[in-house]
Amino acid sequence: MIAPTWYFAPQRREIAQAGWQMVASLSGALGDAPISVLESADTTTMLLQTAGEFVDPAAKKRIWDAAEAAIEPTWNHAAGEFTLGFGLNEAYPRGQLNARAMAGWVCTEGAWSRIFNAPNLGKFDEPTLEGVDFPRVALSEARWDGRAMHVAAHPRNTDEKGRRTSFYLTNIASSEGWFLTSPRGETIDLPADGARVVIELVVDNEVSVIRQK
Repeated sequence: MIAPTWYFAPQRREIAQAGWQMVASLSGALGDAPISVLESADTTTMLLQTAGEFVDPAAKKRIWDAAEAAIEPTWNHAAGEFTLGFGLNEAYPRGQLNARAMAGWVCTEGAWSRIFNAPNLGKFDEPTLEGVDFPRVALSEARWDGRAMHVAAHPRNTDEKGRRTSFYLTNIASSEGWFLTSPRGETIDLPADGARVVIELVVDNEVSVIRQK
C-alpha cells in the first residue's frame, strides 16, 4: 500500500491517504518523536516524496529538517548542480532518488493530484520561451501573467554571471512591437525573427518583463 501511494493520489485519494497514514505512522512523521526511517535511502525518499502531497508546510519542514543529514545535500558549484547523495558513497548521485525527492520538495499539499484533476491547459496557448542555452543558463523565472512574460536568467556558475544570453519568445499572434523592461526600468525594443521574438538578457538572475505595445 505504501509503495504506490504517489501514483494513487490523483486517482484513488482514499487509498493514497491510507498509504500515507501508514508510512507516517511507521516513521513518526506526524508526531513529536524522532523520525525513525531515515537510515534507508529508499524509505527516506518515499517519505520525502509523499510528504509533499499530504502534509502542511510546518510538518513538511519538520520532515525535511530531520532528513537533511541522511540525504546529503551537495552543491557542485562549477557544474551548477545541486544533488542529494543519500549516504550511498557513489561516484554519481542516483537520478531516480533525486527526482523523487525533489518532486516532494516542490510539491505543496494536494498539488500532485491537481496536476491531473485540474490541469492548466491554457498554458499550451500562451507565449512560450524556447532556445535557452541550458545548462549554461537556466531560467529561475519564466511566467506569463496574461499580459507580460516575467523572466530571469540564472547562471550555471560564477564564471557565467554577468554574461549575455539569448533565446526566443514563441507561440504569439505577432512578433512585432514587443519590448523588454529591464530590472532598472530601461525599455528595449526586441527584434523579430520570423514568427519569433529574439530576447537577449544579462545572466544575473534579475527579473525582466517582456510585453507587446
